[in-house]
Amino acid sequence: MMNMDLSTVIEEMETGDQDSALTALQSYNKQMNQCFTFNRDEQKDREEGKLQKHLGELVLGFLDRELQPSCLLACLETVRILSRDKNCLDPFTNQFAMSTLARYASIAVDSATTPAHSQSVDGQEEDAGGDEEETGLCSKVLKESSPPSENPDQEVIVEALKSICNILLHNETGQMVAADLQLIKGVAERLKQCHDPTWNYEVRFFDLRLTFLLTALRVDVRAQLAQELHGVSLLGNHLEATLGLCCSGTLETARAGFEGIPTEELPPLSRQQTELAMEILKILFNITFDINRRKVDEEEAAVYRHLGAILRHCLMSHADGEERTEEFHSHTVNLLGNLPLPCLDVLLMPKVQQGSIEYMGVNMDAVNTLLKFMEKRLDRGHKLKETLLPSLNLLTESARIHRETRKFLRSKVLPPLRDVKNRPEVGNTLRNKIVRLMTLIDTDVKDCAAEFLFVLCKESVSRFIKYTGYGNAAGLLAARGLLRGGKDPGIYSEDEDSETEEYREAKAQINPITGVVEEEQPNPMEGMTEEQKEYEAMKLVHMFDKLSRNHLIQPMQLGMDGTMTEMTTEDLHKLTNKPLLQSEDPPNLDSEDEN
Repeated sequence: MMNMDLSTVIEEMETGDQDSALTALQSYNKQMNQCFTFNRDEQKDREEGKLQKHLGELVLGFLDRELQPSCLLACLETVRILSRDKNCLDPFTNQFAMSTLARYASIAVDSATTPAHSQSVDGQEEDAGGDEEETGLCSKVLKESSPPSENPDQEVIVEALKSICNILLHNETGQMVAADLQLIKGVAERLKQCHDPTWNYEVRFFDLRLTFLLTALRVDVRAQLAQELHGVSLLGNHLEATLGLCCSGTLETARAGFEGIPTEELPPLSRQQTELAMEILKILFNITFDINRRKVDEEEAAVYRHLGAILRHCLMSHADGEERTEEFHSHTVNLLGNLPLPCLDVLLMPKVQQGSIEYMGVNMDAVNTLLKFMEKRLDRGHKLKETLLPSLNLLTESARIHRETRKFLRSKVLPPLRDVKNRPEVGNTLRNKIVRLMTLIDTDVKDCAAEFLFVLCKESVSRFIKYTGYGNAAGLLAARGLLRGGKDPGIYSEDEDSETEEYREAKAQINPITGVVEEEQPNPMEGMTEEQKEYEAMKLVHMFDKLSRNHLIQPMQLGMDGTMTEMTTEDLHKLTNKPLLQSEDPPNLDSEDEN
């Protein structure tokens, strides 16, 4: 088959003959099938863009007719290819075009509301932009459109879904029209058929991809799926069906046909199962990201606990390949972080089996997997804010609310202290690695690392300093007003902070700032008289005063409430006016700045 340029394809389409159009479109589609990048900088390319838009209009005209199956499929393939170019989407972003594609995707609803203004991803109102004639056409268009056949061509459905996904990805108008057409309702109806073997992998995948894009890009659709369409239950059931799970007990899951076999010993999930599951996890993340900020009722809590049990299975499962497994676990961890905190106890629900990690009579397999996942991300050291914080935050909140989890994590991260000669941030233990995070510039990472260790210490200042050193701990303690010591109020059980013999023997020699025993340094004031010591102290105060007045530093002092407050010039002058020992002839340490 010979390649055709756009002008020739358009000429064949304008004849209106299906056979001529089919031949032209098949040639064009074959030629452009692997084209994913477009450039409109040059005049020639701009002219080609105009031709592409015209071709799109002609194809849509064909799609509004009765077509033979091969011509219908060729038209939809052309729309898919043209919709890759974000600069040529005008023909496809109106109500008529989107409803036509929705009809062929079998997700058109009987009637759809078309609000004059819809809420976009940033929560602001968008102007309809003068398309008043198109507003309200949705119902008319859908009534005139013929319903899909009882045995739809799934290849046609997939092509239409791909085109809609391309449009949503690149165009805000298309996103608004899709929301007005209530496409989420149509796709949700098919998502309910998760146990129906009729639908092949591609239909299921692009249903989920379309749902992900709608919930990622539209706040209103996100809320609609979560509330009106009961998205958490719907997608939880879909995830359960995708993984082939069955309920093996109270909030315990097992893969059908493998009941009684530990999850880690199950065969890896297939590539298709993993791909579908990850799409579901991403959608669930979109519609639950604010759940842990509000209280949920008993009915909602039951739904989230059931979802948590499924996510535990995901966490303990393996995909085909280490890289794919890590990606799968990453999406799982992200979603677990959205669940209401009281629902995280499902991670500890499974009974202890042979080969399980048991601590205080509780199955710690899931918590241990989370810890290993976090350490792997920590060792990699790449984009820590994006890759590490979800798992570190999840471990922190789990430890805060579950005593067994906290004690298990403390035994792994903060075991009884024996090394008193190396600084807390030096070494390759997990404690050393996390304390090193507390020295980073990125405040989100350092604060999260400090919070994790602080929770493992039951928010005890003395214990926290013992394991991290006062210098590393100062940031968190200052933020909490705990620099004078004490303990934050929290729900923690009483347990002993067992001291090793090594620590007990060296305790008196440990420098609290660095957290280690240091070589004894000579006293710089040895041999000085009291007057000389006073002179050096006053000299230092004047230096601070000068730096402060030149705005080079901001001296701070510790308030009675344990928080840091700024030292004013008056505060520094008080130090100079009330020395410990008043010499007979006070030295002029900074005459050039005297008034």
